[in-house]
Amino acid sequence: MFDTDFSAYAGDGANEDGGAAVPVVALGPGGFDAWRETAAAGEAAWAAATGFNGKPGTVALLPGEDGAIARVLAGIGENAADAMWDWAGVADKLPAGTYRLTDLSGAALDGDEAGRAWLGRLLAAYRFDRYKKDAGGGDDVVRFVPPADEVRHAVERLARGIWTVRDLVNLPAGTLGPTALGEAAAAIAARFGAIIEQTVGDDLLTAGYPAVHAVGRASADAPRLIDIRWGRDGDPKVTLVGKGVCFDTGGLDIKTASGMKLMKKDMGGAAHVLALGAMIMDAGLPVRLRVLVPAVENAIAGNAMRPLDVVETRSGLTIEIGHTDAEGRVILADALTEAVRETPELVIDCATLTGAARIALGTEIPALFCNDDGLAAGLLLASSETGDPLWRMPLWQGYARHVDGKVADVTNSPDSSYGGAITAALFLERFVSESEQSADSKGANGSVAWAHLDMMAWNLSSRPGRPEGGEAMGLRALYAFIEDRFGAE
Repeated sequence: MFDTDFSAYAGDGANEDGGAAVPVVALGPGGFDAWRETAAAGEAAWAAATGFNGKPGTVALLPGEDGAIARVLAGIGENAADAMWDWAGVADKLPAGTYRLTDLSGAALDGDEAGRAWLGRLLAAYRFDRYKKDAGGGDDVVRFVPPADEVRHAVERLARGIWTVRDLVNLPAGTLGPTALGEAAAAIAARFGAIIEQTVGDDLLTAGYPAVHAVGRASADAPRLIDIRWGRDGDPKVTLVGKGVCFDTGGLDIKTASGMKLMKKDMGGAAHVLALGAMIMDAGLPVRLRVLVPAVENAIAGNAMRPLDVVETRSGLTIEIGHTDAEGRVILADALTEAVRETPELVIDCATLTGAARIALGTEIPALFCNDDGLAAGLLLASSETGDPLWRMPLWQGYARHVDGKVADVTNSPDSSYGGAITAALFLERFVSESEQSADSKGANGSVAWAHLDMMAWNLSSRPGRPEGGEAMGLRALYAFIEDRFGAE
């Protein structure tokens, strides 16, 4: 994991035939009209004949006297944060070869512009084809002359994080169960010299993670709590928590066939925090990082969790199981309790938690819940600047009564289905706010500063740079926020 080599997509300025790389002229808003004013009559006529009008993500291949491509016009939109997707569309439309990117004057793109183009190229290159006999590949590749090393390394860090999320989410549950997810986490930890501990099976009970055990005990692949630590003493603590349900049958309250079909993606939150942790370690950010992943399969067997069972948790609170298909919040309860125990400066959890969030915001926008207005504002600013959408939803305390249990402290499935994403977040908040904390690390409401992302982690259809399948959502925004807040001055 996190070891993709992107050199196959980088050119050195020369094409395969020894000639110079073909220039690609980036035409921003109004750029097509400006180009037509100075273009040779033949080139302008050719562009008109092919229907090119500078629309974002489109290209015009301009031939030279010998019939080969002399240069390319590329439409790039007005919104800089979305330019990477325009470049992904451009990359998809180019024939194999090496291309250098320029502005209208012929000067090479540099800085952020070049970085967005390079990221678009790398995301357009992603394919999940490891199970296909004829996977393609080879030398028939579109290569961009990459940006300067500093920009290139930063962009490739983002791309590796996104590819890591996609790969983990796309893997079938028969390949990536709790054991294999632990192995993937161990590979990331080893890559960066991090410490990793895994508490497995019945050891979860003696270690004080009974809720993780209760959800995962029915699977032949034992549940586990994955715990990665990295960083130097004295640096601020940042703890990431990810829901790692490697497959979700719904338990005894079994899902329908259609509802179960995509449930290999129910470990999407774990994929996000493992990738984000890898990005933080790769950048060497001055933080004490901890990544906690409760990894389970919500399976069906004689010892499976039953409706109206009461489950103990690490915090001491008890959970009444109103529905066995609301298992993600149950395992997160134990992990969040442990996350806040050390009173970190920041806790972020990621989870494919509720269908209610998808009904409210659709599949492409993660719902952000946060107990600290300053933290929420910072995350939303990073979201806007990166073009990686998040939308804040309320931790509305008026609905907290719905989370109260009848025979236990809390229920994992309120009787009312309304506001399901909110009540799920309020459930999680109980295990943040009611665990023992120190006063100097608390957020606005007296709790550790905490953000919860409820996400889809899946593209239902393909767009340039975003193929159908597993997807990183909010990852770039989270990394940008953490880098800005904790990065070296």
